[in-house]
Amino acid sequence: MGILTWIIFGLIAGAIAKALHPGNDPGGWIVTIIIGILGSMLGGWIGSMIFGVDVTGFNFSSFLVAIGGSVLLLAIYRMVTKK
Repeated sequence: MGILTWIIFGLIAGAIAKALHPGNDPGGWIVTIIIGILGSMLGGWIGSMIFGVDVTGFNFSSFLVAIGGSVLLLAIYRMVTKK
């Protein structure tokens, strides 16, 4: 899957991750979008390497993997930046 698709998935997945994990993040929506993009890439890697899920194109399973990675990365980010 191309990097542009992961960026689009990341934008959407970041917004969904923010909706699932509401709260104040340093940087607001900008940080959430960046976490969404990186999380979707992380989810794609985890899905393909560990779970054997083939991430191919703009489909429902790829979208779920991107959301899962974004939620995971957002949770890790909040644990690291928690005061």
